[in-house]
Amino acid sequence: MASEGVLEFTSENFEAEVLQSDTPVLVDFWAEWCMPCRMLAPTIAELAGEFAGKAKIGKLDTDANREIAEKYQISAIPTVIVFRAGEVLNKFYGLTSRDDLASALSDAAD
Repeated sequence: MASEGVLEFTSENFEAEVLQSDTPVLVDFWAEWCMPCRMLAPTIAELAGEFAGKAKIGKLDTDANREIAEKYQISAIPTVIVFRAGEVLNKFYGLTSRDDLASALSDAAD
């Protein structure tokens, strides 16, 4: 369900793409069957365009990548985590406003 500019994170690429990234990374933990996740998708896509070149924006399917979801204690979706230098900076649960996510990304990029 990734759209243009939105990366797809998996167990195979999470370490390199997220934890070892030189730029901040926003990860949307989601699942295909989750209606609030689908409602958040346009916001994630909008942020990907807005922060192109400044941050990575992507989605991780919790059903297909359970070990990553468990590691970050994802108990409800959507959950959005902003990482910088492999560390969790912010964690958002449920539908979150574009402004709150953009603010967290801007802070992470500073």
